[in-house]
Amino acid sequence: PKMKLPGQEEFEVSSACENVPTGELENGPGSCLSPDGTSDTDRGDRGVPTDPLLFIQLNELLGWPQALEWRETGRWVLFEEKLEVGAGRWSVPHVPTLALPSLQKLRSLLAEGLVLLDCPAQSFLELVEQVTRVESLSPELRGQLQALLLQRPQHLIQPTGTRPCQGSAHPREASHNEEAPLKEQRQNPLRRKLPPGAEAGAVLAGELGFLVRPLGAFVRLRDPVVLGPLTEVPLPSRFFCLLLGPSTLGRGYHEMGRAMAILLSDRQFQWSVRRASSLHDLLTALDAFLEEVTVLPPGRWDPTARIAPPKCLPSQHKRLLSQLREVKGPSAQHGALAEDRHGHWPHAPSPELQRTGRLFGGLVQDVRRKALWYTSDFLDALHPQCFSAVLYIYLATITNAITFGGLLGEATDGAQGVLESFLGTAVAGAAFCLMAGQPLTILSSTGPVLVFERLLFSFSRDYSLDYLPFRLWVGIWVATFCLALVATEASVLVRYFTRFTEEGFCALISLIFIYDAVGKMLSLTSAYPIQSPGSPAYSCFCQYPDLGGNESQWKKTEPKDRDDISSMVRKVLGDFSSVLAMLLGCGLDSFLGLATPKLMVPSEFKPTLPGRGWLVSPFGANPWWLSVAAALPALLLSILIFMDQQITAVILNRAEYKLRKGAGFHLDLFCVSVLLLLTSVLGLPWYVSATVISLAHMDSLRRESTACVLGEPRSFLGIREQRLTGLVVFILTGASIFLAPVLKFIPMPVLYGIFLYMGVAAISSIQFTKRVQLLLMPAKHQPDLLLLRHVPLSRVHLFTAIQLACLGLLWIIKSTPAAIIFPLMLLGLVGVRKALEWVFSPQELLWLDELMPEKERNIPEKGLEPEYSLSGDTEDSELMYQPRAPEINISVN
Repeated sequence: PKMKLPGQEEFEVSSACENVPTGELENGPGSCLSPDGTSDTDRGDRGVPTDPLLFIQLNELLGWPQALEWRETGRWVLFEEKLEVGAGRWSVPHVPTLALPSLQKLRSLLAEGLVLLDCPAQSFLELVEQVTRVESLSPELRGQLQALLLQRPQHLIQPTGTRPCQGSAHPREASHNEEAPLKEQRQNPLRRKLPPGAEAGAVLAGELGFLVRPLGAFVRLRDPVVLGPLTEVPLPSRFFCLLLGPSTLGRGYHEMGRAMAILLSDRQFQWSVRRASSLHDLLTALDAFLEEVTVLPPGRWDPTARIAPPKCLPSQHKRLLSQLREVKGPSAQHGALAEDRHGHWPHAPSPELQRTGRLFGGLVQDVRRKALWYTSDFLDALHPQCFSAVLYIYLATITNAITFGGLLGEATDGAQGVLESFLGTAVAGAAFCLMAGQPLTILSSTGPVLVFERLLFSFSRDYSLDYLPFRLWVGIWVATFCLALVATEASVLVRYFTRFTEEGFCALISLIFIYDAVGKMLSLTSAYPIQSPGSPAYSCFCQYPDLGGNESQWKKTEPKDRDDISSMVRKVLGDFSSVLAMLLGCGLDSFLGLATPKLMVPSEFKPTLPGRGWLVSPFGANPWWLSVAAALPALLLSILIFMDQQITAVILNRAEYKLRKGAGFHLDLFCVSVLLLLTSVLGLPWYVSATVISLAHMDSLRRESTACVLGEPRSFLGIREQRLTGLVVFILTGASIFLAPVLKFIPMPVLYGIFLYMGVAAISSIQFTKRVQLLLMPAKHQPDLLLLRHVPLSRVHLFTAIQLACLGLLWIIKSTPAAIIFPLMLLGLVGVRKALEWVFSPQELLWLDELMPEKERNIPEKGLEPEYSLSGDTEDSELMYQPRAPEINISVN
């Protein structure tokens, strides 16, 4: 029988991070666990010493009896890489599997062999002398064995851009002072992928005809030492294992060597062995490993198949708690359990959402909290990644400003236009980035606010009112209501915005993005037809040099070898992929001479509406009582502004993004209120946090680890929090008014493509979309989502249908004259979610959505348990501890 490593049991890649009990989705590898299921920081916080990463190498003795030589045949960090001799390369990293008898034979050999813990050897020669001091060896055999062990092993090292270097052509005996790393070891590109402080472990295995009985030795060095050319990477070695014996049938010692390497690559076994004080402790750790393995029956799978590493490893929290119990007793286990549940339970209390009981108390706390980080908000932006983010978000921002500016101009008959959109975006956005509590937020015009603007103008036109003065009083009342919400700390109500509300709102905004982008592109087909007959811009020139074929003027470019491009260059290209796509589109448009509409930027700095100044008169031709009546539409708009702003703020400030500078819900709403008043006075559009662009801004600033384990994706470290990227974006947006000679070459279809991309990327990454796909998918083709293991499919479909009905109702109301009640419908999503508690059980809501704060307080200490369980310890108990991943993730690379 074969078996898989602990923690790999039936863990589908697509379901590993798709659904966790808190209802959060994994959308990026960055949120995955470390190899032991716990981050180093978490381990340190729980009192568990942080161990360095271990690189393990298997050297196998080959060539018996003609010419013996040591050759590296395998290496491990977390996953296994095998040497493919015929191809002269390493295999792709894969999940290691091994035969169960090899582990049993290894245990027997270690139990009868030599075990040296905290060996004081300072060189490879001293180490060899230590492991060969066995009574069963005669002095002659001991000398032969020492000479054999000191031979330089053959490594397969492939420095970038050079031919494979496989060490010396002939094995030779190393001299006693040959402990310095070889040149090819220092140039090994693998060295750069391992983090600082990493250690090595060497396993030597093979068959020797002159040995009568097996020889096994396990050594843990007291001080890690670089053992010369023993390993392909010149790392300090901590562990050394020797497995030799007489010739046997099959590949017994090869498989035992692999078994030892796989044991050392397991972080839990390694944790135990580093602290072992005797042979009994070593065997106990091996037995604990055996208790966790999963056996695959023979004949049911292909042993030669290589299992690809999962994108997200399952939690190994139970194994960690077991070790804590051994070290500190049951109290440590209970403490870690309570701490973990507190840390990963949905809606964990945060200081930003705690009432102070004082007027503007939350605002004062936000200002004090963010003031401590204000200087670093600018220093942290000194990174090339921020330059890429500026270019990408700038293009998205001007696209949004142009699109919504054009729509606003149509909706208001020119009372506001593209110039006001550019100026308002620059002024409001720059001020927000300087003062706000979450400067990563991008202020922009949004679909719901545009709908309200259109309704307000229609009302003014129907009743012969002066639009801009009436709009000014609406803005004054909205600012007043929002300031009242800030004073009463109403932002704490965002705790009731569960994923049900967030997904409905995000789906609506994404659909508006997609609908506007597609509509704009389709409207171009009549004015700018593709391949119109007789148009010289769309001619194709081909030559027929002979009767044998057709030669086109397009030339095929041979792709470059990826191995010739360093990882740093690939990272830069990935960061600037969107910018490069924009430049490619502009280049193709210019080269082919396509008749496409170009970006229209105002060349004169004056209001779009003739005859008005930059300051709006409070009354104009309107009666005085209209200033009081404006409070009624302002109340509805205040609800819309609060929902739009705070839902975006909740999504951006989720704990999954690992933001370390805190949120500023009250401060952000205060800034939006002041800017609403300013833009109303100037006759500029109203601005609020733009969900899709803000998410794209955050994703363009993702920080990932530079060194990653072989086969493991880069780990997500957080977001590069700063104020400079947003500030520069809005400064450039304002300066774009004067950059018309340059920006006029950008084709509008390219900008619409970016617009469309952001909308599609946002809506495709939420769990709601995946559940909608289940409605159209036969049961046998449905993915193994974790929520489907705990919630009946009919209940999942019912929950999805309710969400679809709410989304459809929002869209219908937005598109009809009844859109004036649109803000109330957004607020109604919270009420609908509250009513779902009468339809679904808390267990179902925990998997499908999140729990309301009142329900969380009623949850017992051990949390929600399944109603029925076939065993006392299931995989579900592990999955409950998985950290949540960012819910909406827009990839820009």
